[in-house]
Order: sequence, then C-alpha cells, then structure tokens
Amino acid sequence: MSEGHTRSGRSARLNTGVAHNARVWNYWIGGKDNYEVDQQVGEHVAGMFPLIREIARADRWFLGRTVRFLAEERGVRQFLDIGTGLPTADNTHEIAQRVAPESRIVYVDNDPIVLTHARTLLTGGTDGVTDYIDADVHDPDVILERAARTLDFGRPVAVMMLGILNFVLDVEAARHIVRRIMAEVPSGSYLVLTHPTHDSEVGGEGQIPAMKFWNENATPPITARSGTEIVAFFEGLDLLEPGLVSCSQWRAEPGSPAVVPQYGAVAVKP
Repeated sequence: MSEGHTRSGRSARLNTGVAHNARVWNYWIGGKDNYEVDQQVGEHVAGMFPLIREIARADRWFLGRTVRFLAEERGVRQFLDIGTGLPTADNTHEIAQRVAPESRIVYVDNDPIVLTHARTLLTGGTDGVTDYIDADVHDPDVILERAARTLDFGRPVAVMMLGILNFVLDVEAARHIVRRIMAEVPSGSYLVLTHPTHDSEVGGEGQIPAMKFWNENATPPITARSGTEIVAFFEGLDLLEPGLVSCSQWRAEPGSPAVVPQYGAVAVKP
C-alpha cells in the first residue's frame, strides 16, 4: 500500500528516479506498473528478505478474505480503503460489489501513478458507487470530509488500512489517525488492518535490515512494530476471532501462504 509525503491533500509529484512503495509492491505481486528503479530495489530487498514476496501475496489474499467476509457474513455495504496502492485483480470494490452490487467504496491515496490508474481501472458497477480521494493518511479530517460525499457515516463502514500505518513513523500519530477515523463511523463499523512486524515468533527479525536498506534507497520511509503496539490500534474495538495473527492465518483457506511477519486483524466498533 502506498502513502506519500505531502500533507496538502494534493498528490506528490511523480518521481520515477526513486523507488516508491506502491510500484515496488506492484512488482512483488507480479504487476507491470513499475519502473526499472522499482525492480532493482525490489530485487535487492527480496534478496535480503526473501519472505517479502510471500508477505505481499498474503496481504492481498487477506484483503480478499476480509472484504468477502464483511460483505457476505456481516452485511457491510460501505468500504473506506485508505492506502489503496496500484489496482490489481480483485480490488475491494470488485469483491464487495460481486457480493452486493449496491456497495459503495471510496479509495484513498495520494501517489500520482496510483490515482491515474485508479481513475482508469477502478470502475464500479452501475448499482453501486466507486470513488477516489486524493489525500494523505496523515490528514484524517480531509479523508473524512471527502469520503462523506460518497459514504453515509450514519451507516456502518469498513475502514481498510492494509499496510498503511507502517508509513506513519510516529506511533502516537498513527494511533491518533485510527482513533479519529473510527470516531466518525457508527457502531457496527469495522477496522481491517495489516502491519509488518519485527516480532521473532513470526520471523520478523529479518525485516529490520531490509527496512533499513529501504529507508536509505526508496520512499516513503517505513517502520515495523511489535504485536503489542499493533494490537493497541484496536483500542476500544472488539477484535473478531482469531484476533491479531499473521495475516496469512486469518481465517486461512487451503493454499494460503505460511506464517508471514505481517499481522492482520478485523475488529468491530461496539
């Protein structure tokens, strides 16, 4: 998932000379929307930490499982997907609208290449609504104000924050963002979150040198957090079973990747 540096609500200028998370992530999952610099950095990181490709795939599969679960089993019809990243197969709106064509989805990103592709590729069905916001995760008030043009905050919303809070380097700032957004949505709304970890019990110690290389050679800078820090993002919410786990293991299906050092969880607002 991508997240840029600007905090004005306007896209960061496209820079193809420096690797960017959205494009490198796209490269890791087999996409074509990336440049040579993204491929070079992606290969180097993968050489240092081979699990990164499994993490990328596991995160994508987690997205599919959670959106389908919320749409099918919990009746959610509104999704706010913050840190969209580059479109690939089975995006949030496609999964949700396949279950319920009337679903309304708002994507949030501020990387110019993401927004260009989103406007071209992320088109919803005629019954529902698919919209895109050019905004930064650091600006929750801007996100909420613009999302309210499409979403009804009087009805439950699934807030998707997959691989995005790891680009908010200050943990208190990250907690504030989550609290601010979840305060605006009503009871019965959900927070869906993934976040990389350095916890050794899920193999996360290998991410530390790889992230150091990333922060020296790519943008935006990234951080891993402990499971204890990550579960704190769900304060005031009720975690659904199986709680905070490796995202590959959340209601895992046959063929899911092995345990990866990327935690995932879903919680409901009481």
